[in-house]
Amino acid sequence: MGLDLVDVIVNALSGSVDPLLTSEARVVLAERYLEEAREYIAKGDAIQASEKMYKVVEECIKALAETLNTPETQEARKNGRWFTWLLGEAAKSVADRLGEPVVLEAWAVAYDIHVWGFHEAKYGIGRVMVGLKYVEQLLNLTRRVLGRVK
Repeated sequence: MGLDLVDVIVNALSGSVDPLLTSEARVVLAERYLEEAREYIAKGDAIQASEKMYKVVEECIKALAETLNTPETQEARKNGRWFTWLLGEAAKSVADRLGEPVVLEAWAVAYDIHVWGFHEAKYGIGRVMVGLKYVEQLLNLTRRVLGRVK
């Protein structure tokens, strides 16, 4: 079924915990994934770096969407999970709401490297590394937005 254990736990908590706490937990996860991505990049492992970079963006989009209470967040709660298409829709909603194109740019990069760097294993480390700046920019934006909400 493709469920992510971390996502199941965070989604379960999201119904009973302050959404800001859930979003902050997602940022902590994103920071951990970014560290792992950098380690894999240093080792030249494009496949694992791609997956970890995707996870950073995924967690950031979820955190932002949950913080902003987008319609996609409500749909994910109703379904008990975030589908990939919902993440794409949430990226658009968040980018529009914040006026921040980096959300869409990071999502486009993350989806691309997830498919071609991780699943299909066609990208080398150089191609994957190109996306790192977008991933970092999105994480920084997410931290700023959550900092303003507190």
